[in-house]
Amino acid sequence: MNPSTTTATNAQATSHRPSMAATVLLATVVGLGLVGGCASDPREGYSATNPYTASVRSVSVPIFQNRSYVRNFEFDLTEAVIKRITTSTPYQVTGEAAADTILRGTITDISMSELSRDSRTGLTNEMMVKVTMDFEWTDLRTGKPLVARNGFATSALFVPSRPAREPLELARFEAVQQLARDLVDHMQSAW
Repeated sequence: MNPSTTTATNAQATSHRPSMAATVLLATVVGLGLVGGCASDPREGYSATNPYTASVRSVSVPIFQNRSYVRNFEFDLTEAVIKRITTSTPYQVTGEAAADTILRGTITDISMSELSRDSRTGLTNEMMVKVTMDFEWTDLRTGKPLVARNGFATSALFVPSRPAREPLELARFEAVQQLARDLVDHMQSAW
């Protein structure tokens, strides 16, 4: 290959590459566009701010009440909510006397419904466990509710038939975990 041809080819390849300054400029413009797209209020879209209010530092979580026929569900749910608050929020879980807020709740219903049935055997293939509750997160300093929901529900699927043979306890565990996640997500400062 001719040396002058090689130099011309290298010059053409180099002219098509963006310079370092152009790359930095492009990255800066894109970065500012992304930050500019964030809202200062989480209710208005994506936000780069902390979703939890700084005015609350602690929460008390007494054992939830249970008006359903399924016993001891309230203990599992209370434990899951406390763990979720501890691991995913800035709030400290304390006793009521030392807390800024209190989270109270009542499990109002736990129901199971059949989703599908095996046409050959007539046995249930899939079932859904649905847990419904009412809860209120109250500021103990003012007595005003921060968040209150009635009929708050979640559900979990399980497969009791062969080959999976999932036990009801698996659906119960999943429903408790999902309800805890959803409930604690409502503690974000959209209120």
